[in-house]
Amino acid sequence: MPDWTKPMQQTFEYFVVDPGTWKDQSKLDAKISSSTITRGEEESTLGSATIDCVESIGECYVRIYLVTIQNGIKERFPLATVLVQSPRSGFDGRVQTVSLDAYTPLIELKEKYPDIGYSILKDQNIMEIASRLTREKVRAPVVMGSSDTKLFYDFVANLNDSWLSFLSDLIANAKFKFDLDEMGRIGFAPVQDVASLQPEWEYTDDNSSILYPQIDMERDMYGLPNVVEVIYSTNSGYLYSKVVNDDANSPISTVNRGREVVYRVTDPDVIGNPTQEQMDEYAKQLLRNNSCLEYTVTYTHGYCPVRIGDCVLLNYRRAGIERIKAKVTSQTIKCEPGCPVSETAVFTTKLWG
Repeated sequence: MPDWTKPMQQTFEYFVVDPGTWKDQSKLDAKISSSTITRGEEESTLGSATIDCVESIGECYVRIYLVTIQNGIKERFPLATVLVQSPRSGFDGRVQTVSLDAYTPLIELKEKYPDIGYSILKDQNIMEIASRLTREKVRAPVVMGSSDTKLFYDFVANLNDSWLSFLSDLIANAKFKFDLDEMGRIGFAPVQDVASLQPEWEYTDDNSSILYPQIDMERDMYGLPNVVEVIYSTNSGYLYSKVVNDDANSPISTVNRGREVVYRVTDPDVIGNPTQEQMDEYAKQLLRNNSCLEYTVTYTHGYCPVRIGDCVLLNYRRAGIERIKAKVTSQTIKCEPGCPVSETAVFTTKLWG
């Protein structure tokens, strides 16, 4: 593994992937001029790519590698394995170029649909059946997911469900989500919050930094309440509880905002016959839960082996960011000299309670 903070030579290699063996089959370097890889938690297929060629290469799986040479040692690192589709061509009067859209192996789940009325009966192990169904529907290797969680009810596909949306909703019941590695293998990852994760990488602004100078941070306090009201109907009337954030140290409090932003819940889903004291505690917890502010940080760095879903430590003192744990939610990797990665990460901070 090279020292990613030190100088190195970087080139890129492209291979057609045999869908039967999932191994590299033939090299494509002479036909491909550049590419851009996008990874994103919010994308249903977790990513895509754009590949620029001098001629069309047809529909096939392509694997993209970063090749490094440092201190005389040559190493190769996979960046993505994608299915090439949708060619677009252009001609500037001298040279014809072809731009190809490409998608992760999860596209094969998105393009297929369960039979109408398809269902999975209750009491079945969620991850076992999800792993089996995924293996049946895609050509990519599938890494088995493991969990003891079983279905509490029959799980029925909606009419507009693809296999991807159906299986994503299924594994969410076991608190899992789809995952992909750079070789194109499909896996399953447990859903975790940032607090439970350990940083995979620390971004700093010291002399060994791989961060580019520009860093942007956004926060949106719109809709964050400073008052919660809970109304619970009973046979003899109702219970009413109101909690106010009037803490002068809280930036969203009534004191600092100069106004009330109310979140009202009627007939909350509680077990049994709650008391007034229980309603008061319920309202307090509701205000605590709704007083977390999410920050979005966007920055660019030289390539390092960080993936979406990873926890990173942000230590950019010149921007006022010190030892912040954040989760990477998206990346755009440009396969060009320097291999710059535009990255977005999020973290939350509690503003009350």
